[in-house]
Amino acid sequence: MAIDPICGMTVDERTAISAERDGQTFYFCCEGCRRKFVERGAQSRDPVVQIERSLSAPRPPLPVYTCPMHPEVEQDHPGACPKCGMALEPKTISAGAVYTCPMHPEIEQDHPGTCPKCGMALEPKTATAEAEDDSELRDMTRRFWVAVVLALPILLSAMLPMIGVPLHRWLSATALHWFQFLLAIPAVLWAGWPLLVRGWKSIVTGYLNMFTLIALGVGVAFVYSAVATLFPGIIPNAFKEHGQAPVYFESAAVIVALVLLGQVLELRARRRTGGAIRELLSLAPPTARLIRDDEEKVVPLAHVHVGDRLKVLPGERVPVDGEIVAGHSSVDESMITGEPVPVVKQVGETVIGGTLNQTGAFEMRADHVGADTMLAQIVQLVGEAQRSRAPIQQLADKVSAWFVPAVVVSALVTFVAWLIWSPVEPRMAYALMNAVAVLIIACPCALGLATPMSIMVGIGRGAKEGVLVKNADTLETMEKVDTLLVDKTGTLTEGRPRLTECVPSNSFTENDLLRLAASVERNSEHPVGRAIVDAASERGIELATVQDFESTTGGGVRGMVDDKNVFVGTSDFLNEYGVDTSSKQSSIQLEQLQQRGRTVMLVASDGKLAGLLAVADPVKSSAKSA
Repeated sequence: MAIDPICGMTVDERTAISAERDGQTFYFCCEGCRRKFVERGAQSRDPVVQIERSLSAPRPPLPVYTCPMHPEVEQDHPGACPKCGMALEPKTISAGAVYTCPMHPEIEQDHPGTCPKCGMALEPKTATAEAEDDSELRDMTRRFWVAVVLALPILLSAMLPMIGVPLHRWLSATALHWFQFLLAIPAVLWAGWPLLVRGWKSIVTGYLNMFTLIALGVGVAFVYSAVATLFPGIIPNAFKEHGQAPVYFESAAVIVALVLLGQVLELRARRRTGGAIRELLSLAPPTARLIRDDEEKVVPLAHVHVGDRLKVLPGERVPVDGEIVAGHSSVDESMITGEPVPVVKQVGETVIGGTLNQTGAFEMRADHVGADTMLAQIVQLVGEAQRSRAPIQQLADKVSAWFVPAVVVSALVTFVAWLIWSPVEPRMAYALMNAVAVLIIACPCALGLATPMSIMVGIGRGAKEGVLVKNADTLETMEKVDTLLVDKTGTLTEGRPRLTECVPSNSFTENDLLRLAASVERNSEHPVGRAIVDAASERGIELATVQDFESTTGGGVRGMVDDKNVFVGTSDFLNEYGVDTSSKQSSIQLEQLQQRGRTVMLVASDGKLAGLLAVADPVKSSAKSA
């Protein structure tokens, strides 16, 4: 191993790019580092000095985090704004990134933030494999718990006297009001600050939404109660009961805590959904083995271009979509097809990025890279489906355009009605609180949160489980489905082939047949062969040593077992070696087994048919209940 003198990374000398200077060889992780080394030059022969010089070279600027309310606040790490407490957002982002609203996809901007129409947090339009910044979730969670801790004693101090607990014997009404006020200040003005900011922005932009109602309700309750506590003399007598103006700090604090709980649940759901997409993206390997000028080197996947020649070793994932140009192998494509049995791939056949190479090494030509690969298109499909709109959302949009103004008018009508026809005193106090109740209780959470969040979570969870939902219409239609047609292999089955039937012919017994076949298949990597070997092991059959083993891709295997030439494979494979497989009985048995969904292998010994072995993928025990 060596140290890249430009970036300081540890690289493998066997595969890394190299350059010579003053008789010494230096190794680099990529062509960019090598070019910088050559262009910059080096006066010292000491590689340690060169590393120190490269590390002291100008670096790209660190990300800057700023406050959406106070742009002058900037720092180089996530956190909360010292002025208003809102979560800081990245100021510099990757070029070309676009953020959009799950509820209103027409809203797009080049930086994170909140939707001006509904107040939801914007999300990247194009998913990436990088971990999502969860600073907003941490900030909202912290605010929620602070609101809960502060709202609980406020609520108890306001409600206990109503059930007969004589708090007035120990504390005067004024002392209770001040106690609630002091706790409500951080509960409402700090914990609930993002909610108030979103409500204010909705009024300024003219897009009234659920945060408009929350901000109005909480603001009215808190401001009135604060004035009644600080300046009780200016409160009209129409508000007072027994000479004391009631306060409603508990309403403001509890509402803030409940709405913050909704925000935390929403952000957690979005984080899980993003995690499902990142799991899909993680199927593509981060690097690829690039062959250029007869040299093999490992490069980042982003450095692979169309037409590049790549090498894929056993156990590695195919980096991009392309065509095999040398070698052959078995590739597990269950990521795409759901089929557990690997597909044999030869020269001229296509391979898909993200699928798993199993048995052999091969070289391929890159035909589709980056956003053009099938895996990237699947991720794009999932992202677009999450932002698609169900018919119920279109109705919600039409209703929401009139809903919030109608609620505000209803709250004013409620205030006037209670002011005129209140059956109890104080009229003003009851009028105010019932108007606030209308604002809060009418908050359209079902329209503003439940519908888009159910679509995001449903489609994201489906993607994680391998189910691709095309759009939100499909989810809404599923409610009416009463019949389900399911592909069997890998869906209702275990995905691990097992031997199901062993049918000997002529003078062979089941154990003889299984011993011959398993002895030869022990040298094969094919899943059907492994199923035969596992069956012999379960029966305790001792396998023989095999000589002159040969494997024919797509045909079968052969080898010498106890001085007998044993063949295991398809009818065509055995026929090529002169084995007669056309007997009526074996043909009937073969057809019957295949009609039952079995993969059938014929076994022959010294030119004579020894029997049939059937392999199948067993149905999961949970399939019926699923």
